Amino acid sequence: MTTAHPPLRHLTPAWFAIVMGLAGLALAWHRAAPLMGDGAAAAAAVLGALAAACFALLLLMALRRWQRHREAWLEDIRHPVRHPFVAAMPISLLLVATLAVALLGPSLVAAGAWWLASLAQLATTAWVLSRWWRGNQAGGLQWAGLTPVMFIPVVGNVLVPLAGVPLGYEAWAAAQFGIGVLFWPVVLVLIGVRVAVQGAWPERLRPSVFIVIAPPAVVGLGLLQFGAPALLAWACWGAALFGLLWAGTQVRAIAALPFALPHWAMSFPLAALAALSLRLATPGTPFALLALALLALASLVVAALMLGTVRGLRDGTLLAPEPVAVIQPVAGSA
Repeated sequence: MTTAHPPLRHLTPAWFAIVMGLAGLALAWHRAAPLMGDGAAAAAAVLGALAAACFALLLLMALRRWQRHREAWLEDIRHPVRHPFVAAMPISLLLVATLAVALLGPSLVAAGAWWLASLAQLATTAWVLSRWWRGNQAGGLQWAGLTPVMFIPVVGNVLVPLAGVPLGYEAWAAAQFGIGVLFWPVVLVLIGVRVAVQGAWPERLRPSVFIVIAPPAVVGLGLLQFGAPALLAWACWGAALFGLLWAGTQVRAIAALPFALPHWAMSFPLAALAALSLRLATPGTPFALLALALLALASLVVAALMLGTVRGLRDGTLLAPEPVAVIQPVAGSA
């Protein structure tokens, strides 16, 4: 016998990655306005409105899912691989608030949304990292659960200054920014060790390798927001560009995979790199052309992901049970 609303049961927090991708691309187009003029500003406004609408719809459906399929929610937050996706929810609100500040200017509504998202992100990060203290026990930190998805709570914290500084909350933004800067390299090292100890994550999560681009790109944007020397942002840009080249070695393998929700992991990192490049670009220089090329790449990828999502929803291949690898604790000795 089927459930009353089976598709809703599979609407995991990972769906908020769509909001992240759209909002990130909107911010990148906003950064392109000095180079492209009013057309870029109009594109940013349209994408921003679409991101906000998607966030509102997904939040409403998530609340409905909590009412009707609470056990599915509990399964998500207990899962060793999926639980960091919970951070995509406050990050999405944080990005929507950032868009509101960037496109419309500071306001009480934007400040309220920013504070709610900032504190929710802080609490989510603390919850995700608190699982580490359990070690290899059930619900604790397991090597098989260390994937690039673990970067998501980290990236959320370094996003805080983008709206926090223009809203006048620079001190708090800097404090939360420090959390992301502290744990970004920690997570990177842990993921590298996981690959050495246990091999790569399941094939369907392969697109998540693009997440390595996001932390340095967003850190660079945050540093510029604080008025830090441009050379520091350039250093972050170099790290993000290398992340693109590094993840790019997996493009052929990713293209061979059937479309699934994890493909959206490519969207926000590419948009963040484009935004940082546009922020650093000077009109009329060769680097400005590169920045615009990165914006075009991010836009094409997001357009392809939107098309794939529409097809997946139409065909019933997305809101369906996902294949999940069995997580086995690593033995202490052979």
